[in-house]
This record gives sequence, C-alpha cells and structure tokens, in this order.
Amino acid sequence: MAAPLDIYAGPGALATLRQHGFYPLLFNYFLGASGGPKWFVLAGLDRVLFPEYFQRRGGQIQIIGSSAGAFRAACMVQQDPLRAINRLADVYAHTVYSRKPTSKEITDSAKHLVNHLLGEDGIMDLLTNERFKAHIFAARCHGIMESAGRMSQLSGLAMSGAANALHRKHLQRYYSRSVFSAPDSRLSIDDPYHLKTELLELGYNNVKDALLASGAIPVVIDGVEKIVAAPPGVYRDGGIIDYHFDLKFGPEPGLVLYPHFYPHAVPGWFDKGLKKRLPHASSYDNVVMLVPSAEFVASLPYSKIPDRKDFDKLNEKARIRYWEQVLQESDRLGEYFMKITADGTVMDKIKPLPFTCQ
Repeated sequence: MAAPLDIYAGPGALATLRQHGFYPLLFNYFLGASGGPKWFVLAGLDRVLFPEYFQRRGGQIQIIGSSAGAFRAACMVQQDPLRAINRLADVYAHTVYSRKPTSKEITDSAKHLVNHLLGEDGIMDLLTNERFKAHIFAARCHGIMESAGRMSQLSGLAMSGAANALHRKHLQRYYSRSVFSAPDSRLSIDDPYHLKTELLELGYNNVKDALLASGAIPVVIDGVEKIVAAPPGVYRDGGIIDYHFDLKFGPEPGLVLYPHFYPHAVPGWFDKGLKKRLPHASSYDNVVMLVPSAEFVASLPYSKIPDRKDFDKLNEKARIRYWEQVLQESDRLGEYFMKITADGTVMDKIKPLPFTCQ
C-alpha cells in the first residue's frame, strides 16, 4: 500500500537532516498557507504536531500563517491545541450559507468562526504562550482596494493582477504586508521582492480583528478597519501577498516545517495563473514539506482535496458529509507521521523538493 504522506526537503534542510536526524528541536519555524477548506486534508497532521510531536520540545517555535493558516496558528498556541483544532474543524465544516449570501452574511459567519476557534481562553493563550508564538499575516490595502464597494474591489483586483503580472514588486501599489506577532517573539522576514512589510504586535484588543483580516477575501468578506495598534486602513486576506509564501525566515537558524496541500508552492494569490512565477530557492532551502500523497488524495471522496467551490457544486448535506470524511481520513497522515518519526524510518522517506525554484 502506498504511503499516505510524502516528505520533501530543500537542499539545506536535507543536509541538516542527514547530519542530525529528524528531531523536533531542528524546527524553529512552522508554516501554514492560505487555502480555506483545503486545510481539512492536513487536520490529521495538526492534531498530532503541536498536541504531541512538539510538546516535549524546548525553546520557541514561530508559527506563521495567512488566512486558514493563521486560524490554525491561533489553535496551535492554545493550552489545549487538539481541542482548539477540532473546534475549528467542526465549525468550518458545518458552515452553511443562504442560497445567495451577501458579504455581510459571510463576514458574520467568519466572525463566529474566529470566536469559536478561540473559545474562552484562546486570546490569553495566544498572548502568553512562551514556547509557541503566532504570527498572523494580513494585507493592508491602498487606493481602490480600500473601497467597500463590490465593483471597485473587482476593478482593484483586476488592476492588482495586471500589475503583479508585470512584476510581483508592483503589488505594493495596492497592498502592504502586515504581520501581527505575539508578544516577546522574534521573527525576521527576508523577501526577495522587498515588498513593504509592517511588523505589528498582537494584544488583547486586536487578536480577533487580525485573524478576521487575515481571512478577509476581497469581495467575499468585508475588510477590517480600525485595528488597534495598527496603521489606519482596510486590511484583507493575507494570501493576497503570501498565498503559499516565498519568504525566508529568521533571525534564528533552523528548519521550517510546512504541511502543505500540494507538492508545489505559489508565492501570491495573483501568481496562480503565472506558470513562470516560481518561488526562490533561498525561500525553500531550509523547508521540510509534509504533503498528502497522490494516492491518498485519490482515495478521498471525489478524488480531490476540499475547496471553496464545494459550496456551489455540492448541496449542503453532501458537502458536509464529504468534508467530515476528509477530516476523518486525514488522521491517517498524522498517524503515519508519528509512526515513522518514532521508529526512525522517516529518513528513508525524505525526497528533494518536487518543484522548480528560481
């Protein structure tokens, strides 16, 4: 039977693992990409990584995420990460909208999701966890992308896409990267495109807004304004700039553990259709990717990973049943990871990155 999980490593990560073996202490960074319900296929990994695998590890881990990846980060830093992850999975999978939902309806649903995943103590856990530090990525908008109007946003997205197609650095005409970080954490970002980046601190009065902003898909969810301790403006989905990420993290040396839906990476949301827009080799040199195998994905209902299109393509009962089954099946990934790291066979499974970098 084929393995449910593929493990890939960049050149630097591969050399480190061959020298030291596969140990939790090697990983100082954890990465969570945008992707909405695609996350369900990784839930089984999340259920073991912070509740079990990293629990006995000393020192800090910087947990970095945009959109759904930010929601996951907010779960992983809680005192009971397993319970928080399951709360997120449950409320997300059972999300139901009217036939033609307005942005207000979807925004209200997103607020409910954020409140639910945080629970009663999630904010304080996020702010006071000394070992696991959350970093929430959002995009502060400029010009036409600050508008609340649907047509203005659609026009702004079209202009953003055209500017990005010329060069990724042109995104900063419309957006600045905003990184909201837990107190007493250390994170530096090396962006090969040198996009403007604002480093901000999370506090009791801005955690919910930062999380909501990180998942605020333009047109679909209302942008977030007046975030406490942040520059004035409208904040939207972090995946606009950092979809699958093309960044190198510091200042501490160490590997990046990156559970990901696909065996490839797309820097920003507007790069999805740009086949020549590849991530930089420097960004993935020290990355270890955990990816559901093609055989595992083929075994899922509809032979695919969940996505937002399921809201339109499937009726409510069929979609929820499908998503619940994927969440259940994803436990195979976590079980497999824990088994091969415990018995040491993980080193025999690691392969070089399967995608090309520039």
